[in-house]
Amino acid sequence: MSIIDAIIQAIIQGLTEFLPVSSSGHLKLYQAITGQTVEEGTFLLVILHLGTLVAVCIAFWSTIKALFFEFFRLVKDIFTGKFKWKEMNPDRRMLVMLVISLVLLVPFYLVKDVFENVTLPILALCFLFTSVELFFASRIRNTKKTAGDITVKDAVVIGLFQCAALFPGVSRSGSTISGGLFSGLEKETAVNYSFVLGIPAILGGCLVELLDLAHGEIEVNLVASLVGFVVAAVVGVLAIKLVKWLIRSDNFIVFSIYTFLVALGTFIYWLVAAR
Repeated sequence: MSIIDAIIQAIIQGLTEFLPVSSSGHLKLYQAITGQTVEEGTFLLVILHLGTLVAVCIAFWSTIKALFFEFFRLVKDIFTGKFKWKEMNPDRRMLVMLVISLVLLVPFYLVKDVFENVTLPILALCFLFTSVELFFASRIRNTKKTAGDITVKDAVVIGLFQCAALFPGVSRSGSTISGGLFSGLEKETAVNYSFVLGIPAILGGCLVELLDLAHGEIEVNLVASLVGFVVAAVVGVLAIKLVKWLIRSDNFIVFSIYTFLVALGTFIYWLVAAR
């Protein structure tokens, strides 16, 4: 793996992790075209995901900080008997709902191999699924729920949408933002909820992959990996800003069109490569 190759994949990861077009799907497609080994590709994917994790922390630092301190206040109130479900402030309600959404993902990690080992035709179908959900999400108007209005039902819906994103080609951010919009969350709240929810999901996925790689031997280009990490973080921050602008300006439909074209291109590539 060269530095140039790492930079290309870092740009792909940084853009597609947050643009609702599926980072894992694009990287799987890129690695299939370039013939990169599974082990080397998986290690770099972990490093790039950690880079985009830094991007989320930078872009949503104020929200993350508020939730961090609210967590300790929540624990204190639970142990002192002061916790009341109906009297949760917006930060506490969002924190509790994030936990509910996240818990739904845990059982699926036990069978994660089912989601990862997909063929190119299945990858094309996953891109098509992303295109369809983004199309319907882009047509939703007048959503009004803020962080203080999120219900358990909303958290479950968004959590299930995130579970679907375990398939390469199904966008995690696209699915969770769509789930939020389908649940009536206002656009900014849906974006914030989606990206903050992605922090433990991304971190947990990276830890699982690293544990799997620890059982084997792999040659790693540390310089290329470090460069990829930095590039993914920088590009990720810019991509987050772009998503916020596009969803505010009602241009979310462009991602539906794009993922439809990628689905079509992936299927055509499979037909040509199969000959």
